[in-house]
Amino acid sequence: MSLLSDGAAESRAQGWRALAALHARIEGEIGRALETAHDLSVSEYSVLEALSRQDDWHMRMQQLADAVVLSQSATTRLVARLEADGLLSRRLCPTDRRGIYTEVTEVGRERLAQARPTHDAALSRALAAAEDVPELAPLVRALTPAAEPARSG
Repeated sequence: MSLLSDGAAESRAQGWRALAALHARIEGEIGRALETAHDLSVSEYSVLEALSRQDDWHMRMQQLADAVVLSQSATTRLVARLEADGLLSRRLCPTDRRGIYTEVTEVGRERLAQARPTHDAALSRALAAAEDVPELAPLVRALTPAAEPARSG
């Protein structure tokens, strides 16, 4: 592992601080919007969204913890809350009785469908506001996909 010069180390640290600031702004904006409109936290939305990307709307608890970047115990508590609200259910894996699948219920699918536009609008607002901050603008540009070229029809 090579050591960075003082200037390179400070540049990297500034980049990390900018990334952390952008993350906090985005999470705050999304969190307020989801709580107000759908009574969901960012973590709860993230669990529903991660499960929705699976063909069968379920995954093992450890996979889910990895997907939403939470500890196993935090994921278990979060899943228990969502299960109590009727948004998720848990069942034993048919091929490995030690494994537990978490899956989205129909009510959870409906809540996610209602919350997704709120999430997307809040993300757009947060990125637009962050783009006006010189330290954050390069990160916002890196996250924003380039416009697709117009197609002639």
